[in-house]
Amino acid sequence: MAKLDARRIAGFLADPGGARIVLVFGEDGGLVRERADALARAVAGDDPFRLVDVPREVAAKDAGLLAAEAATPALTGGRRLVRVRDATDGLATAAKAVLAGNGPGVVLLEGGSLDGRKGLRAALEKAGPEAAVIACYAETGAALEGSITGLLKGFGVTAEPSAVSWMAQRLGEDRLVMRRECEKLALYVGAGGRVSEEDALASLSEGSTLDLDAALLAATEGDPARADRALDAAFAEGAHAVQVVRGALRHVQRLEVAAMAVARGAAPKDALEGLRPPVFFKSRPSFERALRLWRPETLAAAGAALLEAERATKTTGMPDTAVARAAVMGLAREAVRARRG
Repeated sequence: MAKLDARRIAGFLADPGGARIVLVFGEDGGLVRERADALARAVAGDDPFRLVDVPREVAAKDAGLLAAEAATPALTGGRRLVRVRDATDGLATAAKAVLAGNGPGVVLLEGGSLDGRKGLRAALEKAGPEAAVIACYAETGAALEGSITGLLKGFGVTAEPSAVSWMAQRLGEDRLVMRRECEKLALYVGAGGRVSEEDALASLSEGSTLDLDAALLAATEGDPARADRALDAAFAEGAHAVQVVRGALRHVQRLEVAAMAVARGAAPKDALEGLRPPVFFKSRPSFERALRLWRPETLAAAGAALLEAERATKTTGMPDTAVARAAVMGLAREAVRARRG
């Protein structure tokens, strides 16, 4: 079994079969926790007599402890689950001892980023069918949208595809945050409801995100004063310089895709409609006005300048907020020139 393919994970979490030790690890701590909780429910249900938490430090000091716990019968019958959080490479010897034993219980190890070339991951990935390794990396694109749809379904609601796309762009990659926000949105629309773009905006929007969107739209349609005010508000709400520059780069890249479609003969409205993920409904008029100002080659140059601005936020002695502000206002100046030209 060892390292599980992504397509097998859901089925395994529902029924781990003969697995005796499972490592769930990765950069997405929320997803690690969610999958570990699912496995714990599948093995031990809600029976506290079948659940044992062992501190990592204790398990590392006594290499045979986890094997002994897995071999101990549950008072109420059924399989016992022995759980260790914050697992590190220091548990590699204990993991091997579990595999060498013959207890009926399941040992569940939860960890962060682990090197696959040595230590705990290497020991379990090379083991036989009684070991399973589940990697939890941040999701993007269609996978992220699928997870959002699944979470909403679990809370008893459905969502319009455009609303899911908007949420995927703004909820970030932390699974715990995503779950919490999806639950809040489900409560907002009510059981059996269908989430629209308007619902997502009303329930989930953060001030800094909305202000940054407003700043970028104003900049690319040539309104420097409005862009500067919205940027001030975004920084006041907690936006970071790198977030601003990366947001500007994504915005410019999407404009460039649409501008290339216009250059091939598409109407601006049709080019905008063809973007994926779709442009948020409230942003469409501003986006279309910007599209009528910019040419693909100018947007390509703007994108290159934004990449340089991102590097400058990390390598120069200038305040990073000043670099980010200059980058956004540079877009506004270019749009003003295009409007006058």
